[in-house]
Amino acid sequence: MRLFSIIVLGFFLLLSSCSKSEGVGGKSIIKGKITVTNRKNGVLKDTYDAQAHDVYIIYGDGSIQNDDFKTSLDGSYQFEYLNKGNYQLFTYSECENCPKGQDSLILISVEVAKNETKELETIKVFNNI
Repeated sequence: MRLFSIIVLGFFLLLSSCSKSEGVGGKSIIKGKITVTNRKNGVLKDTYDAQAHDVYIIYGDGSIQNDDFKTSLDGSYQFEYLNKGNYQLFTYSECENCPKGQDSLILISVEVAKNETKELETIKVFNNI
């Protein structure tokens, strides 16, 4: 009976160690695009793809970034090989009514399923010229 209890306990420990939390190790993908709109004195000017713009990801309920990505020439970004779970993406945009040099935070919460590719809406950031 004791041997059976040890085997059952070992089996449950093995199963619980196989559950994966948010982060790298899966086959899910979060991707999207960022555009920049120039703004002068509150008037919107031209819009273009954000090249080499930083996008950050936080795994689960964390409070610090776990990874980052610089957007491609077409403004696209992609975080690959993620486990299912909850993620937060963030980037920065110039703030119109803030002191010079201060940026505003754009934060997006995302939940992905196992083996899912989640395409997010385009993120729009501003550049004060």
